[in-house]
Amino acid sequence: MNAAAAVHGMSGETWKRHANPWSVWTRFAAIPAFELAVWSRQWLGWWCLAAVVAVVVWLWLNVRLFKPVAPISWAARGIYGEQLHVDGRFPAEHRRTLNWLIASGLAGFVLIAWGLIVLQVWPLTLGTVMLVLAQLWRIDRYGLLFQQHLRERAPEDTACGKQSDCR
Repeated sequence: MNAAAAVHGMSGETWKRHANPWSVWTRFAAIPAFELAVWSRQWLGWWCLAAVVAVVVWLWLNVRLFKPVAPISWAARGIYGEQLHVDGRFPAEHRRTLNWLIASGLAGFVLIAWGLIVLQVWPLTLGTVMLVLAQLWRIDRYGLLFQQHLRERAPEDTACGKQSDCR
């Protein structure tokens, strides 16, 4: 988790921007875009790398482009919960479930990779479904745990800082 956050250069401000639902949902839209970019090697040859690079650049820019938001939406609460996990401020009793969700997403990613390597639709589709469902469930779990964090802490001690800082 920390490695992915480091690659994206996630700062406090970046997390606030990434919590914007537009950021969350457009990152989901990048999954089929990336798959199509890789699959297009069949038609475009090495030029498919331009499309792959475009998707990778989008994923890096995505967490910076949208305006910061308070944790009021489902997606925003999930991202603020993810920040708690990355920062090591996450209840230990929930780690097993999150580890299973992460493992499920990784299994989906492996199927996606296999489908893209051999150009087979069924592992690509199954892997995409597994990855998306694991991500959605993980965001939901993070959101619930973020709400638990808010109930247990003073309002000033949120991942967002003071609520007014997020607007």
